[in-house]
Amino acid sequence: MANQSLSGKTIVVTGGFGALGRVVGQAAQQAGAKVALVDRGPQPQGLSADLAVGDVDLADFAAAERAFAKIGEAFGRIDALFNIAGAFEWSPVADAGADVWENLFRANVLTAVAASKGALPFMQAGASIVNIGAAAATARAVKGMAPYTASKSGVLRLTESLADELKPRGIRVNAVSPTTIDTPRNRADMPKADTRDWVPPERLAQVLLYLASEDAASVTGANLRVGA
Repeated sequence: MANQSLSGKTIVVTGGFGALGRVVGQAAQQAGAKVALVDRGPQPQGLSADLAVGDVDLADFAAAERAFAKIGEAFGRIDALFNIAGAFEWSPVADAGADVWENLFRANVLTAVAASKGALPFMQAGASIVNIGAAAATARAVKGMAPYTASKSGVLRLTESLADELKPRGIRVNAVSPTTIDTPRNRADMPKADTRDWVPPERLAQVLLYLASEDAASVTGANLRVGA
């Protein structure tokens, strides 16, 4: 059911061309919002959005600033930013070179930082930022998960600090930490996995929309776990 409290609002989704980003963008449109999707690749065909900004390296602060200036020019304001852009790689510490650590830090932390900085000039009191964390970053990390969980832990600390920083401006910042998301990529990478407890993108989208809505007006600095 569409959440009418999002009617007329402008929502920006980073990683918007991916499986989760596209579902979130469509759900936001159905809830009455105007939607801008931002991603590092070229715009795919059949994309449903009011504005699509492709070929943006969101870990590059200057590139992110230019992309958000374009969004601000198109809509005049940003009411919610969903920082979905990110990456995953399984790699034991003994095998992971500096490139693995750097790539995951850029993809998961710097994209959220740069996008938030780019969006803030167009945000007013009542606006909301939601970062995608990971349930794995809130539990004991196991073999091969150190680079990924370290970067996602950074996203959670960013969320807490930015929430405190922006509270005087009336801008809320929260995180959502899903377990495994049921995407085609994850099914291909884990063909033998039990998918019964995986999180459907549509369910995760509803949590994001809730955090952007007036129903969550008193929620900031939180990390909501989604999934079993």
